[in-house]
Amino acid sequence: MLIGIPKEIKSAERRIAMPPAGVEMLVKNGHKVLVEIDGGLGSGFSNDEYIKAGAEIASTAKAVWDQAEMIIKVKEPLPSEYGLIQPDQVLFTFFHFASSKELTNAILETGCVAVAYETVTDAKGRLPLLEPMSEVAGRLAVQEGAKYLEAPMGGRGVLLGGVPGVLPGEVVILGGGTVGINAAKMAAGLGAHVTILDININRLRYLDDVMPANVDNLFSNDSNIREALRKADLVVGAVLIPGAKAPHLVKREMLSLMKPRSMIVDVAIDQGGCVQTISEHDPTTHAEPTFIVEDVMHYAVANMPGAVPLTSTLALTNATIPYALELANKGYLQAAIDDPGLMEGINMVNKKITCDGVSDAFDMPYTPVEEALGL
Repeated sequence: MLIGIPKEIKSAERRIAMPPAGVEMLVKNGHKVLVEIDGGLGSGFSNDEYIKAGAEIASTAKAVWDQAEMIIKVKEPLPSEYGLIQPDQVLFTFFHFASSKELTNAILETGCVAVAYETVTDAKGRLPLLEPMSEVAGRLAVQEGAKYLEAPMGGRGVLLGGVPGVLPGEVVILGGGTVGINAAKMAAGLGAHVTILDININRLRYLDDVMPANVDNLFSNDSNIREALRKADLVVGAVLIPGAKAPHLVKREMLSLMKPRSMIVDVAIDQGGCVQTISEHDPTTHAEPTFIVEDVMHYAVANMPGAVPLTSTLALTNATIPYALELANKGYLQAAIDDPGLMEGINMVNKKITCDGVSDAFDMPYTPVEEALGL
């Protein structure tokens, strides 16, 4: 199979979908890999390293898209790329369709096979391709939140860890999954007082067992969210419903409860955002990451892990390479038949939506993936 690795073009996105080590594995399995020139520089990989690994270097993105049977990316295609997508071309990337009807309609129209990292599951029902970036985003959410709480950045001027004689900052985390637990580790490690809210009692019991003494947990409902917001210096939105739009846990009217120039980092922005005032705003970029509503700072960058591209590229591709090999070695149909979890990743095929979370988000027709594949 001819596999294409284009350069990422989303604002400040420096990751690449395949490091040289991954290219070498694909080539050893008999595949040809075409990498767009300078695609790996943002993650610290030179063109020469790709050539040594067995890749060919393409001088333009169009050359990659035109020739490849399968495209592997990090982030969803942007409008300038829609016209490059070929019918029946396998596109393996993060899509997060439920956050954008424009993207959903555009990719559906191309007739490509859209395999979404974020809905691939493993034998235990976990999300193995979403998990590494959730780990990065959770940890980064606290790092970025701490930075923007500094007064020169427009924040309250709070040091999350406090100092002797001064109470630490208050961090509230909405969701106790992978993003939430990683955010909690970082915030607790800085010395902040952390409150995690979740609706899953068993998850809260687990968190109670594994988290340090400066982390408390609380059942998530509107009343408890309101009380937590009153105390918060930093709120991290860490909610995920796989493939579906995130629910609004922080309503616009709740912002009036928060301290002036407190901070919200909504990691759920990829799925539309769990903060109403973030979901109503366009996602922000690393160049201009924040905006203010009701005197509360909002951070809504949709590709947060792109800020640490070397770590993120290696963490992501450790997880994606085995699936890329499955798709390349067997073809997407046989790979999906052999691996039901990979089949869950097929969000669109034959111009049909095969992910119910996407169809529900926009009230569009849904076709079970087995039916769309003719199985």
